[in-house]
Amino acid sequence: MLTDTQWAMLEPLVEQCRPKGKTPPHDLRRTMEAILWRHQNGAKWRALPCELGPWWRAAQTFIRWARLGVWERLLNLVQERGIQLGMTFLDGTSVRAHQKAAGARRKGGSQAQRDDREALGRSRGGYGTKACVIADGLGRAIAFRIAPGQAHELPDAIPLLDSLSDVPNWVVADRGYSSHSFRGHIWSLGARPAIPAKSNEAPVACPEWIYNNRNVVERLWARLKEWRAVATRYEKTASSFMGILCLAATLDWLKT
Repeated sequence: MLTDTQWAMLEPLVEQCRPKGKTPPHDLRRTMEAILWRHQNGAKWRALPCELGPWWRAAQTFIRWARLGVWERLLNLVQERGIQLGMTFLDGTSVRAHQKAAGARRKGGSQAQRDDREALGRSRGGYGTKACVIADGLGRAIAFRIAPGQAHELPDAIPLLDSLSDVPNWVVADRGYSSHSFRGHIWSLGARPAIPAKSNEAPVACPEWIYNNRNVVERLWARLKEWRAVATRYEKTASSFMGILCLAATLDWLKT
């Protein structure tokens, strides 16, 4: 699964962000390979090949670390390689949820409250999740936000911009992010928006030579969705699905 070169880059990052228990993880590399195999192939945990170790060890490690925010910290650590903020890109995608994804605990609330908490909902595309990303100028994911499938992308835009360590030169997004107040927020930060107006809005300045680069973030989603557990959501909880997005993005950073 992981070459020696890939593991040499990944191991110190995992060691830096993983929880420190009384005993170190048993065969950490094999456990990480099992986690990657499962999510790249979209298989059941019990379908893990025997050579990757006990399935329950990989499952417990991934789920526990997802709850503790380890995968988000791993993505933050890999970004120390250098984020390019000449242009940043915002984009959202709909992820269809597998029927097995609708089984998280209600925790005292209604089914609708549970689905909202776990970022699951019904839209015209079916039952699923809306995943939004902010990417740097090289098309590498910086941060994610997830919401129920029927949610609009715009409410997640400002929190994603706030996750940046510095002010970008340009913020590039499609018409789904067209909003006078959002453009005003971008200007107030000291950045410039490249967001085309909707057909029912007055024209706004959107330089084509900037906006034409938006395919960078579309290619990012294409790479991430090569992971079957990203293309289809199998996870019951929002924390686990966010963990998969961050883990897939981390491996994408290490390849570039």
